Amino acid sequence: MKKGLLLFTLLCIGLVNAQSFEGKGDQKFQIGGNFQDFASGINVSYDYGLGENISVGVSSTYALTIKDDNSIDADFGDRFDIKVRFNANLGNVINIDENFDVYPGLSLSTKNFGGHLGFRYFFSDGFGVYSEFNTPLSKYDESPIGPENIHNQFTVSFGAVFNLR
Repeated sequence: MKKGLLLFTLLCIGLVNAQSFEGKGDQKFQIGGNFQDFASGINVSYDYGLGENISVGVSSTYALTIKDDNSIDADFGDRFDIKVRFNANLGNVINIDENFDVYPGLSLSTKNFGGHLGFRYFFSDGFGVYSEFNTPLSKYDESPIGPENIHNQFTVSFGAVFNLR
């Protein structure tokens, strides 16, 4: 049964004609889980296409679960992060599959200046999955301690992506 379902899914993926990034005016909404050393939570982001391979957006993460020890007592300000971001959408440059997009980028957040590398794959015109890796390039506090480490470290996010065009 599992092999049959996998085969059916692969066939459907091959028959779908979705495009991962369409350039100017393209809009993407992502929602998923965010995982890091000291916390895990929810991530939402919105990207808007400015050109053939350029998009800008906003992303926000809220840490729902904090590492269970006495050294981290995080309030709302520690758990919440919002950032503006710039992406270089390279799916059509790399040309692996028109349903696939890879987007490196930079972000400026309430915690740091950072970089990210993301991947999107669309199963249909409106729905797909994403994975994103984020890392701070420059922290506002060079030696963050306790709750200041939340969102100030390497993070991984993955979940669902939707076309809003």
